[in-house]
Amino acid sequence: MPSIKPNIPSEKDSELFVETDPTGRYGRYNELLGSGSCKKVYRAFDQKEGIEVAWNQVKLRNFTNDPAMVGRLYSEVRLLKSMKNKNIIALYNFWRDEEHNTLNFITEVCTSGNLREYRKKHKHVNIKALKKWSKQILEGLNYLHMHDPCIIHRDLNCSNVFVNGNTGQVKIGDLGLAAIVGKNHSAHSVLGTPEFMAPELYEENYNEMVDIYSFGMCVLEMVTLEIPYNECDNVVKIYKKVSSGVRPQSLDKIKDPEVKAFIEKCLAQPRARPSAKELLKDPFFDVLDDDENDDIVELLIY
Repeated sequence: MPSIKPNIPSEKDSELFVETDPTGRYGRYNELLGSGSCKKVYRAFDQKEGIEVAWNQVKLRNFTNDPAMVGRLYSEVRLLKSMKNKNIIALYNFWRDEEHNTLNFITEVCTSGNLREYRKKHKHVNIKALKKWSKQILEGLNYLHMHDPCIIHRDLNCSNVFVNGNTGQVKIGDLGLAAIVGKNHSAHSVLGTPEFMAPELYEENYNEMVDIYSFGMCVLEMVTLEIPYNECDNVVKIYKKVSSGVRPQSLDKIKDPEVKAFIEKCLAQPRARPSAKELLKDPFFDVLDDDENDDIVELLIY
C-alpha cells in the first residue's frame, strides 16, 4: 500500500529575504506595501517575534541638496521611537545603511493599509463604525498634543491613518512633517496636504488646532468618500477657498445634522475649535458608550 507523504512546503516554496538588517533579526521581502514622496514601505518579518512588520526605506541620495528633508526624516524616526500609544504606529528599530546610503526603520504593520483605501473598499459603513475610527484618531492626536513638549502632526489625512481591519483598530502614522513645539505651542513652517490644511497654516502662525481642522476633513472624507475640495483642479484654487473660508462642496452632501455639526465644529476658527481632549467628550461619541443602543444607522449623504 503506497504511503501518503505529508504536504510539507519545500525550500523553494518559502519566501526569500532580499535584505536583512545589521542584527539579522528583520528580513525584508520584495513586496511593496506603499510609497510616498520620500520613502518606500516593504513587507518584512521579525524573526525573533515571528510577526510581520513594515520596512520603511528612504534613499538619502535623493535629498543630497535638501538637508531640511533629511532632517525631517530623522525627526520622524526619533519621534516614532519615543511614541508609546495604541493609536500611534510603533517604531521597533532604525539604522542608516552607509553602503547604500539609505535610512531604514522597522515599524508595526497594519493589515488593511490606510484608511482612505480601506474606506473605498468598504463603501457600506455604519455610522457607529465611523465614530469608532474617529474616536481612535482623536485618542492618537490627544496623545501627541498632550506630549511634553507638544507635538503637532501637521499632515493628518486619511492616507496616513492606518487600519487593522480584523480588529477595527486605527493608528496615526507618517510623522515626518510633525513639529515639536515649546510651551507656547506655536509653529511657523508651511507644510502639509493642501486639502487638509487649516487656513492659519498658510499664515505661518499656528498651534496644534491645525490637527483638529485636518481631523474634521478626515471625518468629511470618511463620510462622503470624497477628498475635500475635489471640485478644485489645482492647489491655487484650493488655497483661495480655504483662505477665504469657503467650505468643500462635499460638506453640503451630508444630510445627517449631527455628523455635519460635528465636522463644522472641527473646522471652526482656531480659538473656537475644541481640543482633542474636549472632542473625546463630545456627545457625538455617546452612542459608543451605550451598548444597548446598537441600531444600525445609515450614513445620510445623497
